[in-house]
Amino acid sequence: MPYQNISASLSQTDVQEIKAALETIEQKLPFLITLSTEERRKLFKMGSKSLTFVNNSLTAAQSNRDILPASFDIEEFVRDYQLTASLTEILFKLQQLTEQVDDTLMAVSSEAMSSSLTVYDYVKTAAKKTPGLKTLAEQLGDRFKAIRTKSPKATPVS
Repeated sequence: MPYQNISASLSQTDVQEIKAALETIEQKLPFLITLSTEERRKLFKMGSKSLTFVNNSLTAAQSNRDILPASFDIEEFVRDYQLTASLTEILFKLQQLTEQVDDTLMAVSSEAMSSSLTVYDYVKTAAKKTPGLKTLAEQLGDRFKAIRTKSPKATPVS
């Protein structure tokens, strides 16, 4: 669907229900962890081709148990593979949803900013003739005050 101006709202009840649904997701995934940058760096990374490799390895392990050491836990391997497949599916759906929320937020934020700029222009113009608007115009103008540091001009290289 092509982007058009967004005219929508979320009630506080809807927001609370969405948050509750997200909390339910978190509760259904109590084993989730947070890795440090170093931990992430050290781990094997698994893409779509790797999922096929792991599936084929699992099939090979189940079909040839006699070549594996007794200490190799095939049941844990099965659980790891099944959880990987399930989390991959969930992550894909969450990424789609996150992208949609992010795109919608960007679009509606842009609309709000555009409207705000229009209001600011009118307030600035009206502040010249209407008592009491000068402070409001200055307050709105604070958004555009940049800390300007004077940097030396670049010297042309000969």
